[in-house]
Amino acid sequence: MTSSSNPAPDSAHPTGHRRPLRRLTARSRGEEHRAATPLELFFDLCFVVAIAQAGVQLVHAVAEGHAGEGILNYAMVFFAIWWAWMNFTWFASAYDNDDVLYRVVTLVQIAGVLVLAAGVSEAFQDHDYGAVLVGYLIMRLALVGQWLRVARSSSGPERAMALRYAGGVLICQVGWLGLVLLPEDARGWWFLVMAILELCVPAYAERIHPTSWHPHHIAERYGLLTIIVLGETIAAATVAVKTGIEENDALGELLPIAAGGLLIIFSAWWVYFVVPIHGHLRSNRESFLWGYGHYVVFASAAAIGAGLEVAVEESLHEAHISTLAASAAVTLPTALYLLTVWALHARYFKMGIAQQLVLPTTALLVICCTFLGEWAVFTAGLVSALGVATGETLTARRHARQRAAATREPAA
Repeated sequence: MTSSSNPAPDSAHPTGHRRPLRRLTARSRGEEHRAATPLELFFDLCFVVAIAQAGVQLVHAVAEGHAGEGILNYAMVFFAIWWAWMNFTWFASAYDNDDVLYRVVTLVQIAGVLVLAAGVSEAFQDHDYGAVLVGYLIMRLALVGQWLRVARSSSGPERAMALRYAGGVLICQVGWLGLVLLPEDARGWWFLVMAILELCVPAYAERIHPTSWHPHHIAERYGLLTIIVLGETIAAATVAVKTGIEENDALGELLPIAAGGLLIIFSAWWVYFVVPIHGHLRSNRESFLWGYGHYVVFASAAAIGAGLEVAVEESLHEAHISTLAASAAVTLPTALYLLTVWALHARYFKMGIAQQLVLPTTALLVICCTFLGEWAVFTAGLVSALGVATGETLTARRHARQRAAATREPAA
């Protein structure tokens, strides 16, 4: 399988070499060997910088006893990061022509997320969303430029769809100014209104002409970002444990947290990739709901790392919260992650009540681990790993029974 998603050479460009400008036309949904490009991987890595900044600020807020305010700010900032990433991902799946202008505009979007990342601390600490909005504006205007290129290169319903996308994004950008102009008490509600409007833009635009996104490519792009976010979670937790050992010589206190956190993250990776999801992505209705639901997947995965850092700080008596609250900072996002992955795609590949109940039951037991004091994180990790093992065992047994039945049928 090739790692390039460049369009096949066409009559306008028979040699296949990259030209400075091409028509930005739709790619085929049935294109073979479609995979993520190096530019898309670079895009993801730069976006994780902003995700890491949001996680750091969430740690500070929770450790200082301001969990409610911290979670609200985290949800708002994470939405801006995720939504810009998601819009680019689906656009690129349908229209990536890899010419010079396309690459430059994508790099502009990367610059925008770095500006957003620079403003995350001000958004959390001072409720100043100025830099976040500027970064978001850069990313979104770059995407508008891409949609206008599509409109120029197309006609009929596809052109109308592209113009709807461009117009919808621009209108939403004006609405986001409310986060700067409105009183602080109203900003949470205004964020909710604007988030709903943003989510409606793709549905409105594609009513007249669906984009030709590629199911395998979309599944791979979401899977890659999941891996990167989980990797960032491991990195953040590792730094926290390392700092605690070096500064406080507290290996005994931190070892259960480190072991439990590692088991949780390994389990999170396993349950996400246990089944191939691209076959389930057949229509806009199914795929958009699946894509939107990943806001919770990505946000909860990143929050697990923040929770592990909080648990480390609490065990070293550096956090101003109880052990119960520190444990909940790990167990609640873990349970939310497991439930969301199950709801989005794992449940479609489970047969029978026993298999269907494994992940929901595991999530419930992880929540119960919250009340186990200093052993809460370690026990939650064990429960997560046992849930994965149970699910794999039930699946293997079912497959064995199916193979045995298939073997007996010819003999009968």
